[in-house]
Amino acid sequence: MMLAGVVLDSPDAKELAAFYHRLLGWTVVQDQPDWVKLGAPDGGPALSFQTESRYVRPVWPAGPGDPQMSVHLDIQVDDLEAAGRHAEKAGAVLAEYQPQDDVRVYLDPAGHPFCLFV
Repeated sequence: MMLAGVVLDSPDAKELAAFYHRLLGWTVVQDQPDWVKLGAPDGGPALSFQTESRYVRPVWPAGPGDPQMSVHLDIQVDDLEAAGRHAEKAGAVLAEYQPQDDVRVYLDPAGHPFCLFV
């Protein structure tokens, strides 16, 4: 078995894929009405996006009864501050709650948390 990719649900697959294309610079390798796949430059696992009409935005950090994140992406960077500025320019929002000093948690346009770390 080999992990081929990770799929994130969203209310609009194309919109979320466009965000991650801006953030990561990965190539669009598949583009369908409700499905977009980005290919990693090193040929590693892909990142795909699927439109889900009943998508519920996760809450970070989740409290009792809140919709919780089921997965998050960890993105290694060389410069945390520069990467954070790039993420915000791409459309991310810095999460209010930051659990660690050496990691930055951001929210993508669909509310999925992702972490930047050195």
